[in-house]
Amino acid sequence: MPQITNPILPGFNPDPSILRVGDDYYIATSTFEWFPGVQIHHSRDLANWDLVTRPLNRASQLDMRGDPDSCGVWAPCLTHDGERFWLVYTDVKRKDGSFKDAHNYIVWADTIEGPWSDPIYANSSGFDPSLFHDDDGRKWFVNMAWDHRVRPLLFAGIMLQEFDPVAGKLVGPINNIYQGTDLKLVEGPHLYKRNGWYYLLTAEGGTAYDHACTFARSRTIDGQYETHPDKHILTSKDTPLAAIQRAGHGDIVETPEGKTYLVHLGGRPTTQERRCVLGRETSIQEAYWGEDDWLYIKNGPVPSLHVEVPGTRDEEKYWAEQLYTFENGLHKDFQWLRTPETERIFKTENGKLTLFGRESPGSWFEQALVARRQTHFSYDAETLVDFKPTDERTFAGLTAYYSRYNFFYLTVGAHSDGQRELLIMASEMSWPDGKLRFPAAPVQIPPEGKVKLALTIRGRKLQFFYAMEGEDLQPIGPVLDASLLSDECGGHQAHGSFTGAFVGVAASDLNGTASPAHFDYFIYRPQHDASDRYEV
Repeated sequence: MPQITNPILPGFNPDPSILRVGDDYYIATSTFEWFPGVQIHHSRDLANWDLVTRPLNRASQLDMRGDPDSCGVWAPCLTHDGERFWLVYTDVKRKDGSFKDAHNYIVWADTIEGPWSDPIYANSSGFDPSLFHDDDGRKWFVNMAWDHRVRPLLFAGIMLQEFDPVAGKLVGPINNIYQGTDLKLVEGPHLYKRNGWYYLLTAEGGTAYDHACTFARSRTIDGQYETHPDKHILTSKDTPLAAIQRAGHGDIVETPEGKTYLVHLGGRPTTQERRCVLGRETSIQEAYWGEDDWLYIKNGPVPSLHVEVPGTRDEEKYWAEQLYTFENGLHKDFQWLRTPETERIFKTENGKLTLFGRESPGSWFEQALVARRQTHFSYDAETLVDFKPTDERTFAGLTAYYSRYNFFYLTVGAHSDGQRELLIMASEMSWPDGKLRFPAAPVQIPPEGKVKLALTIRGRKLQFFYAMEGEDLQPIGPVLDASLLSDECGGHQAHGSFTGAFVGVAASDLNGTASPAHFDYFIYRPQHDASDRYEV
């Protein structure tokens, strides 16, 4: 059987929920504050995956304006009951401190492409919900429960309640079916049924380097679940040199031939500081059922970098340059922050992407920022912008972005006298005050004409470049530390930053006049580099 190199979904693709319908596999992953919500990838061989939809794409389903960084859509669960697809998800409105405001919803569709329904509100008792379809036709909703009173009771166990699809609500008693192990922080539940056992797969240990997949089972769905004899079927917590770290939060699928696989999140740290610039990615492991009816990971519990799956990955596609033009709208690789009112922040017309300058790069409400995931440790990016700033409060350009507290931004702006200039804004590790740093003096440019903006990232080294249209690129500013655009530097305490690095274009108008910035194209060009651990 062919062997692939993990991850199968590189870059920011955490909390995978996997499903097989016939010969088709689907994985849903978290998108947090990036809109539209939830990424769903499709494969027929477990090796090659294509993004097919982001189902939460209108205001009636999702409005994240005001959601802080790393809030929004957490841990979706994608299932199929033999007739239709079901998706459950959380919209987190607050996560820091003792309280969590986390609202859980259910949507459905007849086909994976949709249209997906408006949501049914389920509950707000915790996060990481999933839906289980029992063989007697009943449906069960599980989520972790949050207790705000005192640690370690914040993660208070896994709650089970029946879902009535006709009534459109949760019904009947609520049972706490599992409190986890001594690793604590039990979350991410998924239910399965096999050989008369109900199985519960959870995540434990937080989202950092103690993360793990824990397995348990019971003869009844609402019974107290006994923990796997090994406790954690997948983890890197005791193996700091493993290529895939932070492994946990998984889901199980079986092939038509009866093979079992587990997909899970994990990070590939670089630098001596162990920074995961690409965020938490989705990897896959082969598993098997023992004679004791427990699931085990082949060569586990440490995740393998190389795994046998039915297909052979198209490596040429992974390394291909992506030239994005806008004749047919915005490419599916791109997302934006929080808002469902896209017409207020961008449009595609006459082959160009126009951004309407809105709030600052630190806003939790309405930023005009359109970007794609960084999926390689080393790459080039380039764009051509036509922008006429009026003063220092109007600027647009190219950004490498993690969060409001961590970004680098090469802008076309103006001095207070209207003189057009280039300026690098840096907000790296600026939590909690969010203050900007300016790594280089402004560079004056002509009052008219398009400006080419580019950056290169080689491992942890980021360099910006610029040129007037038709001229050669030249560097601007010093080499910056790209490794700061990582979960570990995302602006929160441990277990608090959950996304990954993006690169894209942005526009701000702090005067409130929505100044337009026109972009002709965007290039993302992967580069082979010694720092890229994805290379085989």
